[in-house]
Amino acid sequence: MKFRQRTLTEIADMICGNEGAGDHFVYRSSSKLTEFFKDCETNHVHDGSTRALWVRQALESIMQEPAVGPDTPPDAFQRVVSILMDPADALNEGPERLGALATLNASLARDGFEAFYAPDKQCYLKNLTTNTVATGTRNPHRPLSSAELERRDALAEYLDQASEDELIEDVLVPLFRHLGFHRVTPTGHSDKALEYGKDLWMKFTLPTQHVLYFGIQAKKGRIDTAGATKPGSANVAELHNQITMMLGYEIFDHDIGKKVLVDHAVIVAGGTITKAARNWLGNQLDASRRSQILFLDRDDLLNLYAVSGLRLPAGAPPPAPPWLTGNADIPF
Repeated sequence: MKFRQRTLTEIADMICGNEGAGDHFVYRSSSKLTEFFKDCETNHVHDGSTRALWVRQALESIMQEPAVGPDTPPDAFQRVVSILMDPADALNEGPERLGALATLNASLARDGFEAFYAPDKQCYLKNLTTNTVATGTRNPHRPLSSAELERRDALAEYLDQASEDELIEDVLVPLFRHLGFHRVTPTGHSDKALEYGKDLWMKFTLPTQHVLYFGIQAKKGRIDTAGATKPGSANVAELHNQITMMLGYEIFDHDIGKKVLVDHAVIVAGGTITKAARNWLGNQLDASRRSQILFLDRDDLLNLYAVSGLRLPAGAPPPAPPWLTGNADIPF
């Protein structure tokens, strides 16, 4: 990842608070610059040379550090942007820092990036070409942008009315394919004779070229331990029988021309998977099979889909305009 010299020079002026950066950035002396980069968790100490030149050189050094992916800058650069855009440092404007954000984005746009404030009031970077966020869009635990929150809400509304087949074919299949799984194969949910305890199977190739096989058991609603489950819920005892069948039955991999066993069973729920259900299932399985079980409940599914950048299913409602939801990013 490499930014143009002009971009780094302009950002260096913003960090220094020089006149060329406008009047929305605080002035930082030599000691304050050292303090700034210490807050960014780097070891750069100002040596008394020209401030803007030294900061640009520090930024060049940071940009040479390894990054999570080819379309995101190093984590240290993300911290630089976050500290630079701290709402507490607002100057001649409100804590939303509209002027500072516009100045920063005018420079970042040159290299295909955009800064935005997430609901946690922290500033993040987004690649305008791939729509990935510098903290890694596949990390569902990071703060979501307003657009991602809208996509999450729209998918939640879709899941409320979707059937089990629609959950599998319209949500799970494209999601797992996007996440890097191969041969994501539905077993034909309407034909129970072909399931053998799973709704779809897939495989994932590790960096060592070893292959792991996964079987998916999907339930539309909540999974609990109630003796008499409510409509739209599933009992974990029934799930236990399906998982036992899944782990014990071979699947045929056409790529290698032979049958293989499933390495992991993934339980996916369009609703919540209660803690009691997880504990009961764990107690019913021996230690070796217990380690083969993975859970993916409603919140996990919504967050993964929101950060993946995938289009919403055809039947999902379009995201509401940000001025109606109150989730709008700060305008640039």
